[in-house]
Amino acid sequence: MKKIGLVLSLAIIASLALSACGQSKDTASIEASTTVKIGILKNVTHAPGFVALQNNYFQQAFGKNAKIEVTAFDNGADFATAIATDQLDIGYVGPGPVINQYLKSKNIRVIAGANNGGAVLVARKDAGIKSVKDLVGKTVAVAAKGGTPDLSLRLLLKQEGLKVSTDTSGVQIVTRAPADTLVAMRQKEVDATLIAEPWGTQMIQEGTGTILVDWNKIPPKDGNYPLTILVASDKFIKEHRDLAKKAVKANKQGIDFIQQNPTKAYELISDELKQLTGKGMEPTLIKAAIDHLKLTQDISLDDINEQAKASFDSGYLKVKAEELDFSKFLDLSLLDEVKKEK
Repeated sequence: MKKIGLVLSLAIIASLALSACGQSKDTASIEASTTVKIGILKNVTHAPGFVALQNNYFQQAFGKNAKIEVTAFDNGADFATAIATDQLDIGYVGPGPVINQYLKSKNIRVIAGANNGGAVLVARKDAGIKSVKDLVGKTVAVAAKGGTPDLSLRLLLKQEGLKVSTDTSGVQIVTRAPADTLVAMRQKEVDATLIAEPWGTQMIQEGTGTILVDWNKIPPKDGNYPLTILVASDKFIKEHRDLAKKAVKANKQGIDFIQQNPTKAYELISDELKQLTGKGMEPTLIKAAIDHLKLTQDISLDDINEQAKASFDSGYLKVKAEELDFSKFLDLSLLDEVKKEK
């Protein structure tokens, strides 16, 4: 009887072991065949993502059998809607649009920073603007309502004691896509613009405008505010936390490469931009963009709260003040783990 019991026990153990092995293989197979949907905007300020894609950092991190689908967006609002509705898993975007979306859906998390700053206030050369106070009665373009440059402009005007208006008693803010702003400045349809690089530098180089406020004087925090961040959907973090962590690593690799190999990075950024838009960019313009921002994977709750307050004060966030709680909007546990593994 003892022998029979022993044989049965061994058989059960072997069966369980085989079952566990089989389960492990199945899990690995599912993981290997995962499709990761990455979103990114067609802006040079998303450079860490561009380099990470061009150098295959995401592919290397996820594994050779994982499939990566990249979708490029013209604006952050469309990106925010896409990630909230599970059309995207992770991606790069400005804080403004996802802050707004988070308050609606609560299913997006910030998992790392990418870069800070990177926008300049440019005045049209012949508009008679020598200081910020000269913007009264003028028209200033921003890429989108509620976007980071828009909020920075409103903070800057507030600092100078100026108001936003729809007539000549204050500063009129209009929205134009960056390429359209370039044309509008040439045709004297707008007087100034607070715009992400390298568009500002392009206006300077062609003689259309002059820098009124440089990137490191733009509020908040004199240019040290998040312009591009890495976010992920709740669903992706829950189902593929390991892949989300690997995305944080790939983002860091992109940042490191740009800092350590700037000249080569300009080529990669241009190549990715061409792949996304059909047109590359001159290295001098890319350099101007990189020089006018701070590459960093770090981001804090204070950074988010500051931008959320600016958005709330501008009337973009249709919630009560007490509902502005972003403590769960940031999930920096992945970033902390990556840092500890150095």
